[in-house]
Amino acid sequence: MTESAPAAEQFSSDRPFVFRNATVITMDQQGVLEDADVLVIGRDIAAVGHRLEVPEGTLEIDASGGIVTPGFVDTHRHMWQSALRGYGGDWALSQYFVFYYLNWGEVFRPEDVYAGNLLSALESVDTGVTTTLDWSHGLRTPEYGEAALQALREIPGRFVLGYGNYLGAPWEWANAPEFRDFVSKNFSSHDDMLTLQLAFDVPGASDFPERGAFEAARELGLRVTTHAGVWGATTDTAITQMYDAGFMTPEITYVHSASLNEQSYQKIAATGGTVSVATESEQSAGQGYPSTWAIRKHGIPASLSMDTSVWWSADFFSAMRATLSADRSRDHLEAHARGETIVANRLRAEDVLHMATMGGALSIGLEDRIGSLTPGKRADIVLIKNDESPAMTPILHPYAHVVYQAGTADVHTVVVDGKVVKYQGKRIGLPLAPVRDKVAASVEYVRSKLGEKAWTEGMHPEIPVDEEIENPYRYTDGDAHVVARAHD
Repeated sequence: MTESAPAAEQFSSDRPFVFRNATVITMDQQGVLEDADVLVIGRDIAAVGHRLEVPEGTLEIDASGGIVTPGFVDTHRHMWQSALRGYGGDWALSQYFVFYYLNWGEVFRPEDVYAGNLLSALESVDTGVTTTLDWSHGLRTPEYGEAALQALREIPGRFVLGYGNYLGAPWEWANAPEFRDFVSKNFSSHDDMLTLQLAFDVPGASDFPERGAFEAARELGLRVTTHAGVWGATTDTAITQMYDAGFMTPEITYVHSASLNEQSYQKIAATGGTVSVATESEQSAGQGYPSTWAIRKHGIPASLSMDTSVWWSADFFSAMRATLSADRSRDHLEAHARGETIVANRLRAEDVLHMATMGGALSIGLEDRIGSLTPGKRADIVLIKNDESPAMTPILHPYAHVVYQAGTADVHTVVVDGKVVKYQGKRIGLPLAPVRDKVAASVEYVRSKLGEKAWTEGMHPEIPVDEEIENPYRYTDGDAHVVARAHD
């Protein structure tokens, strides 16, 4: 016997539950199953199939008219910056660098990192992003790292702390005793709910000082995530240095990789690296054209990311849609430049959903535990279902429906590590108000440190005056009179 329409308070860690009669996108060899079920027992997916037999007392979630997918995986988000959500909406990348790197990065306190991380983590689980890599490059001391971790521990999501300090030298802080103590204190035992990576960049200085940071990562057994192929900031020189030194391995994720040459892409492909694509960022900020169009020719695995909410929210439906559209747009433009016509889109909706799930799992080294609805894997699951949304009916092409039709308002149920954290469109035990208050206090502090003039100027950067283009196509007074008479 199963129980129908459970109340939110009935879900508990020791009680199985099952999604019934869904369109299930497994992202493994089973592919898409119609009118299928997904059974969760404890932390794991116990079974996927049709009309599953379930244990006595199993709670039943009616998923008919909905799509069940693996949870989304964001492989690069500067979570601490979410407290200034939308502040840089009109920035180019240079203005981002000026604001954080040159002018105001030092005003942020550990409690500001905590507040931003808390808001961002809550947003992740609310929107179906069950795993997020926090590219936390504002950790000036381990005290900042502790604040970032505290926030991630308070929200029931799966997180990776990408430890970084953009105001410090990675070859120094990665080898400092206080950082090693931080690692030993917080990551001495393995827990796939909260893992650690090193996050630093390689600008391409001639003496390659980042060698010491890569050596630290190897010594500690940590993966590395690095911004690569960012126009004017991280170039092919850095890739050459990493390759020649033997540091390009499958444990490296290259974020953006949007302005590299053919040889750099070949090196990433040959060494098993992955690329984290942040399409909305690359389109707007200027790192280069979103790289899926280039890397898919080399077979480089891709994942997706949202970069920072100082620009964009954590809406992964938007990320998937933008990525597919940008790739196809480039394909068409390149063909038109050759006088040709694209008659079949090479990148498909299924490919982009794979980037958002299994691609992300591979990027963070958890492909054996998350990323697909495979029995034995951790139960990180999203039910996309909204019986009142015209966009949710009919469901004819499930992959395309997730990418091009559904949205965050259609996230019905979110499960992380077997725990139901959102059900019937509402978070369970995760109110916004306490988080909002902490963020408001952080914003008030940062605004006071900048002062009203700098605060306003930072949000509204000046636009250079464009040179007027001479236009030879103008009516004379006589011509206009003739045209007017003809119309009469």
